[in-house]
Formats: sequence, structure tokens, C-alpha cells
Amino acid sequence: MIYLDNNATTPLDPAVADKMCWFLREHFGNPSSLYPIGRAVKNIVNEARDTVARALGASRTEIIFTGSGTEADNFAIRGVLDTYPEKNEVITSAIEHPAVLRVGNYLEKKGIKVSYAPVDEFGLVDLSFIRDAITPRTALVSIMHANNEIGTIQPIEEIVKLSHDKGVLVHTDAVQTFGKLDFTVEKLGVDLLSISAHKIYGPKGVGALFVRKGIDICPFIHGGHQERGLRAGTENTIGIVGFGEAVRLLMERGKRDKERIARLADSLKKGIEEKIPKAMFNGHPEKRVKNTLNFSFPGLEAEAILLALATKEIYVSTGSACSEESEDVSHVLLAIGLRPEVARSSIRISLGRFNTEENVHVVLKELPEIIEKLRQISAFDPEE
Repeated sequence: MIYLDNNATTPLDPAVADKMCWFLREHFGNPSSLYPIGRAVKNIVNEARDTVARALGASRTEIIFTGSGTEADNFAIRGVLDTYPEKNEVITSAIEHPAVLRVGNYLEKKGIKVSYAPVDEFGLVDLSFIRDAITPRTALVSIMHANNEIGTIQPIEEIVKLSHDKGVLVHTDAVQTFGKLDFTVEKLGVDLLSISAHKIYGPKGVGALFVRKGIDICPFIHGGHQERGLRAGTENTIGIVGFGEAVRLLMERGKRDKERIARLADSLKKGIEEKIPKAMFNGHPEKRVKNTLNFSFPGLEAEAILLALATKEIYVSTGSACSEESEDVSHVLLAIGLRPEVARSSIRISLGRFNTEENVHVVLKELPEIIEKLRQISAFDPEE
């Protein structure tokens, strides 16, 4: 099997699995209990919180564990709006993950004004639109750090500056950049930031929201005192332990992982462009997360390419995993100006820690043959 859909989810690192199995065997206490077995679990959870905080350049008290990156996005946006009811405007972009866009749809039904900043042909957000859209009633600007489909990295530092100059908070969804780009919350300057464990070789069902000290935010789940009273309910201790171990591994081996994955992705990109006529690369040529490759093959259907690759046990995607069951054309590819028929011909390849040079060689053998056969069936002439 050659797995090339790491933006959708990553395999659980064996070291993470070992740490979770150890925890399952040795600890079952409720972290809210005051007696020793509960306190032991509480300490382990806080060790994981410390690890996540260090990786982000934050403090322990600024990290709130959530059930996913999607929940963290919802928490950030709705939590800020609930805190400032006198402000009823939000600004985001046209290419956000559904975790943000569908919150926007929900808010609009509640009477909140949501402005969607357009992007250029590379997926870079229009800064002048954001600047002009901010009013005294704007509660939050939420722009993703990098796009999950095409990998384009947004100028978050610039967005923070123009927003803060007008007294507006900034949230970024960093689910696709945590572990792939070198950054801290101080460098970015954001007030809130979302991450997820299963994108960094950790378990599913756990994420985190950074909330800068001094920022007020309403509780997302009401109940007990867990997560500083902001997200009630007994913590997903096993998930949090796995998250902490995944982050520890990132800090230990992240630099060499990034460099090796970038080399593999660059080799794969060049090979596709050399071997497949009329292959169209989508995204910014430089300002992008290097592991992410999005190509269109005009005249073909992405689903046919995906299924043909799957027969060779090569797994890629047609876009966001959260949209795979939808028949809609990718909103991201439409936003960068692709025609619907071209957008429908696009596949996303995303590399990760466990990919190898041999994987790249196999894909560069199989994919050109598949494209050629499908073009023969469709009577597509790449020379036209």
C-alpha cells in the first residue's frame, strides 16, 4: 500500500500507539478525582498539555483540549461571538475548511454578517478586502494558516497586524501547518489557533485550541470545571496522552521529517510535470506547504483517476476528506478560478512521515500510464 492522503489523516505512529497502550494498561482514574490514581492521570494530562504548549510557544493555561480541529474552530468563532454580543460581524475567506465555512453558514442564519474574502489564482487571500471589511462591529477575523487542498500559506502575520490595528481578534486554523511549518503563536501573533492530533500521527478524536492569555471566550460546553470551565466533560485522557506523544515526536524529529518529505514531494511534482502532458499544478509555486500537491488533468474525472490508482493500492484524494461524499465541485478550486470541469479533474497528493523514495518511483510509473489510458478512453488529445 502506498498511502498519499496524509492531509486527510495520518497513520498512528508506533511510538504513539505504545504510549497509549501503556496508559490504558496502567491508568484508569478520573483526572478530576482528588485521590492518588486521579491525580496521577491529571498530571499525565498536564504533561501532554505542557508539551503542546511548548511546541506552540504558549503557556499551559492557554491550551484547551477539544474533541477535534473542527470543534476547536467552532469553539473559537462561536466563543468569541458569544463573548461580544454587541459585535455581529465575522470575516473569513472563500477557501476555508468546512469546519469554518459551515459555521459561517450557521451564523448567517442567526443574523450574523459573514464576509468571505476572495483569493487570487494561487489561493492567496485578498488583504485589501479584509482591511475594508473590518468595521467597529467586527468580532473576529478567521483565516486558515494553509489550505488543506492546495497547500497555499496565508500571510497570517499581515492579517494580524491589520486586524489588531483596528482592535479585532484573529483566529487561524493551523491544522494543516502544525508540524509542517516552523511557527509559534508569538510569531504569528494570533489570538486563537486550532490544531488536531490525527494530522500529526496521533489519534483521532482529540484536538486543541490555543486561546491567548487575557482573551475572554465563552464556554463551548457547559457543565463541570474541566478545561478551566470552558469545555466541560471528563477529558479524553487516552487521546490527550497520544496527542502529547505525537507532539513530542514532532519536536524530536520534525526538522528532518520536513526536509525529507519536501524532497520527496519536489521529486514527485517534477516527475508528474515531466511525464504527463497538460498536467496543471494548483496552488502557489512557493508559498505552500511542501507536502501537498494538487494537480488537474483536464478532460478526465478525478474519481476515475482515484479509483484506478486504488486498484494499484495507491491512495490519494479528490480534495478535503470532509467533502469526499459530496458531489459538489471543490469550492477551493473554483475560488482560484478553475472551470468546474477542470476542478472535477483534480486530485490531491499529500505526503507524510512514512512515505519513501520507492513510493515516489511507483507513482511516477503508474500514474502516467493511468492518465494515458483514461485519455485514450475519453478521446482527450493532450496536444490540443
